[in-house]
Amino acid sequence: MKAIVYHRYGSPDVVSLAEVPKPVPKDNEVLIRIYASTVTTGDWRARSLDLPAGFGFMGRLVFGVFGPRQPILGTELAGEIEAVGRAVTRFKTGDQVFAFPGGKYGGHAEYRTMPEDGMIALKPANLSFEEAAALSFGGTTALAFLRDLAGIKAGDKVLVVGASGGVGTAAVQIARSFGAIVTGVTSTSNLELVRSIGADNVIDYTKEDFSQSGDSWDIILDTTGTAPFARSERVLKPGGRLLVVLGSLAQAMGIGRPAKASGKTVIAAVPKITVEHMQFLAKLAEAGRFKPVIDRGYPLENAAEAHAYVDTGRKRGNVVLTVRQVAAKVEGRPRAMARN
Repeated sequence: MKAIVYHRYGSPDVVSLAEVPKPVPKDNEVLIRIYASTVTTGDWRARSLDLPAGFGFMGRLVFGVFGPRQPILGTELAGEIEAVGRAVTRFKTGDQVFAFPGGKYGGHAEYRTMPEDGMIALKPANLSFEEAAALSFGGTTALAFLRDLAGIKAGDKVLVVGASGGVGTAAVQIARSFGAIVTGVTSTSNLELVRSIGADNVIDYTKEDFSQSGDSWDIILDTTGTAPFARSERVLKPGGRLLVVLGSLAQAMGIGRPAKASGKTVIAAVPKITVEHMQFLAKLAEAGRFKPVIDRGYPLENAAEAHAYVDTGRKRGNVVLTVRQVAAKVEGRPRAMARN
């Protein structure tokens, strides 16, 4: 099968198209024929080892000391189940699914096996494979931080810093689905995008500092690493929570957190993600309350270009890789859908 592989860390040109063995499902596994995947910031960090301050050595332990332990990137995917192991009961051949291998990667390929009790859910019928492939990475992160760690509820005022990125665009929509009042922080060129996905208010960070705005919030979700507690403290309400999606090792260790007496909390923990998060997102998508934002798409063989675009730090929402064309029917005859 075709796959995008890399064998050393570095710039986008370390990834290339190669032929690798097609996996065979074990008794408890399904074989997914992949139609679409994404290039996320997770792929960028694993490929480049460009990690937040303090995580460099730890990154090599995770990804591979002397070179990549997993040569095929891709944290999320969507496709169709081609075969099932003899012990599989949850899925059947032909099921359309989306899956989240996450840190195990492997989505930038024509096929991937996964255990049936892994991070796999049925694809929402109203989403394309490209949209479904982009459900998991940003969506599960935003949902776990907002719902599980912060206990978001209707009426909460939520500030999303980095509201136009993969996690940010998901967070705006998910927070709105809980009945929160959402303000998105982004650049001038992305203000309309953030409004269009449901933000009640927007702040252009090139012209205004949210910490000097005079407003205050119950929850601040920081996807960019630019809103540490020292900056956010004055605009957090009593009992407010700062959610650190992207932060330094010092933040992860609790340095700079508020005193308990302040009633304010900094949450920098890595949330636990389960298949329930994916099923929850699928229901939101089916109800029309969450739709992944797609910036642009590339065919699988142009993955290096997709990586280069993600490296710019200017992507809006998600960058998709179309792995194969999907057959569609017109007047009873199949045709191939154009790639994004």
